[in-house]
Amino acid sequence: MIARCRFDGLDKQVKMPRTGRVVLPNTPQHIIQRGHDRGTVFTEPRDFLYYLANLRTWKDALRCKVYAYCLMTNHVHLILDPGDDPENLGLLMKRVAGRQTRYVNALKGRTGSLWEGRYKSSPIETDRYLLACCRYVELNPVRARMVATPRDYPWSSHKVKLGEARDQLLDLDPCYLALGNTQTQRVQRYRKWVDETIPDHEWSLIRSVVQRGQPTGGRKFVDEISQKVGRRIELRGPGRPKRHVK
Repeated sequence: MIARCRFDGLDKQVKMPRTGRVVLPNTPQHIIQRGHDRGTVFTEPRDFLYYLANLRTWKDALRCKVYAYCLMTNHVHLILDPGDDPENLGLLMKRVAGRQTRYVNALKGRTGSLWEGRYKSSPIETDRYLLACCRYVELNPVRARMVATPRDYPWSSHKVKLGEARDQLLDLDPCYLALGNTQTQRVQRYRKWVDETIPDHEWSLIRSVVQRGQPTGGRKFVDEISQKVGRRIELRGPGRPKRHVK
């Protein structure tokens, strides 16, 4: 089957955040935020839990959605949807990062920044790339050789999507929901999707565009964004990942 999912972002007027980032309403965004000088952010379980609790608080307050997450020791990966107001994405990241900084500084008796200057972000072409980006995020601990399988890592959204854990933080994205008519079907197909051999170009594409702040999508998607925001956005790098999930 082909996972068909709803995409509303380009049907509405794009209000650019004051940061100059390309953030679209009701469109998922791949976020990476690293520790200052790539230093450790999360040391103990309570550090991870504190971050996730604040992420839930502020995503509810700002009416954003969290489609995937993975907290590594020195950085975070998030798939966030800002909802109707793109500026809420920046507000959410500011509140969560600020609270984590104050928490860690108080705990360790230190001062200064916990995070590097700016988080990196990339709007995602939903129908074609959202599942690929979620897979990329949840496979980070495997790629880093911290665990053998993504289900072995406790600080990601993967086990929730497999029905092995509950988490009120996570919102099930439209592409995940389109994988089947029942939760059992969705779990089986998502597990198979994540376990497939991932083409090198898919991993390289997702990693490179988020580092450059470019859209994760095809030429048509990029051209539509360029038209909406009133400036040309260049898309460089390898081709797109496959969109079929069986």
